[in-house]
Amino acid sequence: MGEQALRIAIGALSLAGVGIAGYLSVTEASGDLPACVAGGGGCETVALSSYAELAGIPVAYLGLVGYVLILASVFVPGDPGRLAGATLALVGLGFSIYLTYLELFVIDAICQWCVASAAVMTVVFALAVARLVRYAGTPTGSVSG
Repeated sequence: MGEQALRIAIGALSLAGVGIAGYLSVTEASGDLPACVAGGGGCETVALSSYAELAGIPVAYLGLVGYVLILASVFVPGDPGRLAGATLALVGLGFSIYLTYLELFVIDAICQWCVASAAVMTVVFALAVARLVRYAGTPTGSVSG
């Protein structure tokens, strides 16, 4: 996969993440609870938990900012954009793993929006690392051979 294709894939997935985190941010800002499409009430339970905020900032807002920054990184050429994207995706993946742990073992509820975001972030991380490793040191992302 060429660097341009990786950038497009990362950008498209980041937009999906913006959609997920954006929806959760809007529901948070409006005082509503996220709809659980699959039912079960897990989304409401997670949203009402004390873990829905970090230092007083809703986790959904942090996710939205993270996805927007990753999206912006695909427009930064060369190694700075590659490194920024991989670093941001690593932080996002780590945070997603932490939140998934909380859902499974502390909150005892699963939010499908959180699972979707974690899945998106996992793929974004894999693609961002592939972009960094494969194209590091190349100005345009072209690799011979």
